[in-house]
Amino acid sequence: MFSGSMVALVTPFKNGKIDKEKLKWLVDWHIDSGTKAIIPCGTTGESATLSHEEHDEVIKLVVEYSRARIPIIAGAGSNNTLEAIRLAKSAENFGADAVLMITPYYNKPSEDGVYEHFKLISESINIPIVLYNIVSRVGINMSSDLIFKLSKIKNIVAVKEASGNLNQMSDIINKCDKDFTLISGDDLLTLPILSIGGKGVISVTANIVPEDVSLMVEYFQKGNINKALEYHYKLFNLTKSMFLETNPVPIKTAMGLLGICEPSVRLPLFKMQNKNFEILKKEIVNYGLKLA
Repeated sequence: MFSGSMVALVTPFKNGKIDKEKLKWLVDWHIDSGTKAIIPCGTTGESATLSHEEHDEVIKLVVEYSRARIPIIAGAGSNNTLEAIRLAKSAENFGADAVLMITPYYNKPSEDGVYEHFKLISESINIPIVLYNIVSRVGINMSSDLIFKLSKIKNIVAVKEASGNLNQMSDIINKCDKDFTLISGDDLLTLPILSIGGKGVISVTANIVPEDVSLMVEYFQKGNINKALEYHYKLFNLTKSMFLETNPVPIKTAMGLLGICEPSVRLPLFKMQNKNFEILKKEIVNYGLKLA
């Protein structure tokens, strides 16, 4: 259902509030640049520091600005099942095409608890669900057995995999039906994940070079492995610099350096350390991007 380069969209701020004009510009830019889906209000979109009202507003605006030209997969996860249901229902009501649901964080539920969490959410909405497995953020890993079990729920259609474990990802693809999609949640592993059967990436780096990330995936999908590999290595050092500090601090900083949007993030996130800032700036210049 979902494939290609999909962007984990930042939430642009201006004077501490959502920059609606810039948000609209970003949506249009990604559509024009070959991005295949937009994911607002995920980790990169600073969902943890958005109020519920702002969260709803961002999703509503992105759906409105997209004008049905591109799928919108709305971030709607929570470690509170009832809150996740509310967010998912709101996204559905606003017209989102699907929701991205992170594994419940901090609580450290059992696999039975995780299963029942997602099962109840799935029964509460009619649009597709993309699971999000990222142990580094949430403290627990969804095993391939659990993902296989969840994939049998009719509207759970995909997983964004950011465990870093290619063996686990191969096991997921091997166990699940062919219509269940595995998507890379780690920019640096996108090409290896495509090579084992992944269908695309939900990308952080695409916030600044959407065309290049899109081309890498498209070349692979068309069977031009050498060109895909060329773009993998072209993107490699730039992408590494996007994770010098906690996402989305580096990508927001890069967007500020490039004049795309303000670099501001909300506390407790904070501006980059000077040493890392200089490394990031160097990689942007080395890539051939023009500083504002």
